[in-house]
Amino acid sequence: MTVSTPAIPAAPQLPAMFREGTERHSRRVREDWDGRHMLHGRAPGPEAILVNGNDYLALARHPRITKAMTGALAAHGNDALMSGVFFHGSHPQLLLERDLADHMGAPSGILCQSGWAANTGLLQVLAGPGTPVYIDMLAHMSLWDGARISGATVHRFRHNDAAHLRRRVTDNGPGIILVDSIYSTDGSVCPLPDIADIAAETGSVLVVDESHSLGTHGDLGEGMTVELGLTGQVHFRTASLSKAFAARAGFIASCDQAFTGHFKMASHPAVFSSTLMPHDIACLAETLTIVRQDHWRRTRLRQVSARVREELTAAGLNLHDSASHIIALTGGSERQTMALRDNLEQRDVFGSVFCPPATPRTRSLVRLSLHTALTDPQAEHLIHTCLRALRPARRH
Repeated sequence: MTVSTPAIPAAPQLPAMFREGTERHSRRVREDWDGRHMLHGRAPGPEAILVNGNDYLALARHPRITKAMTGALAAHGNDALMSGVFFHGSHPQLLLERDLADHMGAPSGILCQSGWAANTGLLQVLAGPGTPVYIDMLAHMSLWDGARISGATVHRFRHNDAAHLRRRVTDNGPGIILVDSIYSTDGSVCPLPDIADIAAETGSVLVVDESHSLGTHGDLGEGMTVELGLTGQVHFRTASLSKAFAARAGFIASCDQAFTGHFKMASHPAVFSSTLMPHDIACLAETLTIVRQDHWRRTRLRQVSARVREELTAAGLNLHDSASHIIALTGGSERQTMALRDNLEQRDVFGSVFCPPATPRTRSLVRLSLHTALTDPQAEHLIHTCLRALRPARRH
């Protein structure tokens, strides 16, 4: 017996007033990028040096972590399709929240679906219409969106300029200060002690996004706030756990135990989206153990990062104040950045292109995310490749 497939009506056409963005993107690809997609370079081969991800401690394929995840999948499947607000008692997610909070020296912690959900959810709950919010110009877009969602009055301050921040707070009153510990665009490090002093002196709340320092900084990977001894001055720390922890989740370390219950009942991402799966929890629990145990991973990351930064800086390259495992190579225009990307990839170095909306149109770049697994020969090749790719551009 033949079963006929019913005819499916043609999809509707978007009205012209809603096609502007799509048409603008098509023109961008066709005219600005010569028909190529700016973010899609060549496929890496077996000799490729991959510095285009965020797996800073090289944990993404760790056998203990994958074993924990597959064990949880076999035992529980995807049996967690509900909001985390329903969990209570000794649920594994609540136990992990306590372990992560203890790790970061915080009274309480909240697991979220992503770093984006952590930041937007936190600002949506913490701020309100008219609340002064002071945000570093290079802070992650999720912090900007969270402030906008809350209806707060947003005051930007110059990147890493504590004096400018102080003037802003003096003019507009105490509020919420938003910074990253390490800025993902260029690898620059926040002058956190100065920012924390301003928050304390003005009675402001300080939120630090530790996405790129959790796991990599501190004796046991507790993050930059702990490393600097500032846990008593930072009210909230947030993190995407898709960086050094190589998982898909977000976390909020809170200064107030009571805030946790309030957040889970008030944050829209927490209330209206399903929470983490059992294999996510198993992955993070095992990762936390390894992060705390494997000191050598942080040591190696610091060594290889310092070497690359020092040699590139000594050769005259402008690394935009990077003091971390993130290095930005300025391309300039989008076409120039595509040419830089192609030049690097021809020599088997694969970074990440950053362009609008992540950067201004004339300041696109290629970001190198260094990691523990880089060997000395790979680091040497990366350094020489960057110098060969950028020296011709510096003569013009």
